[in-house]
Amino acid sequence: MSLAGKTIIMSGGSRGIGEAIAVRAARDGANVALLAKTAEPHPVLPGTIYTAAQAVIDAGGQALPLVGDVRDDAFVEDAVARTAEKFGGIDIVVNNASAIDLSSTADISMKKYDLMLDINARGSFLLSKLSLPWLKQSDHGHVLTLSPPISTDPRWFGTFTAYAMAKYAMSLVTLGLSEELRADGIAANSLWPRTAIDTAAVRNVVGAGLEAHSRTPQIMADAAYEILVRPPSEQTGQFLIDDDVLEAAGVTDFSVYLNGGTEEGLALDFWVDPKGPHDPSLRL
Repeated sequence: MSLAGKTIIMSGGSRGIGEAIAVRAARDGANVALLAKTAEPHPVLPGTIYTAAQAVIDAGGQALPLVGDVRDDAFVEDAVARTAEKFGGIDIVVNNASAIDLSSTADISMKKYDLMLDINARGSFLLSKLSLPWLKQSDHGHVLTLSPPISTDPRWFGTFTAYAMAKYAMSLVTLGLSEELRADGIAANSLWPRTAIDTAAVRNVVGAGLEAHSRTPQIMADAAYEILVRPPSEQTGQFLIDDDVLEAAGVTDFSVYLNGGTEEGLALDFWVDPKGPHDPSLRL
């Protein structure tokens, strides 16, 4: 299977995991439309939508950088239209844009709360919704949302209720669309990392020192690729974990994704349980 000639529209693809997914797809010759706000270099975070687009081109794909805010209905509607016009349709939606604030309920501002819900939940819903006419015309319709498996275990809410609500809302987009679009042959799944992933955004929020306890974004890119090359009829409504996806695809050596540390020293991400030697006390 291949993504050659397939068209992906992705929110938040200017750096990190989103960029890695875009570049991996581009290696097959995919077309990638990137929706992001970062037109100018950020004072702390490296990369812009234009550097990501160039990385897609360098990898062998076609890129369409679209600067704007996923919370803006008019922008997203125009971005979908421009993507379909340039590439002849849309096959895959990747909901990657996400805001994070780990403050407690007492400490978080409502402005930050609204930002997370608007970008994470509303943005994922909006991009998926507006892309539906094109997905229904595709023979390879996929919606992939970077969000966690849903669990009502209270431990996942105890320290950052607002963020948990925002990420679970993204997962509800997957759950709802998978059933709503089943008859149309469109797959909707979520993907989440088992361990911390070393991105500039995570370092900016969590702080320095996590790098050696993280995997590289490439593991998420490779896992996303394995999901997106499958026929949509094979899998929908699933909350998938990166290393489970790759193991099922035959990957046995995960050391290539280490970021200078060891498998035993990897920090687990939120909403996942340890697998193998991972120490459950090591959390983001």
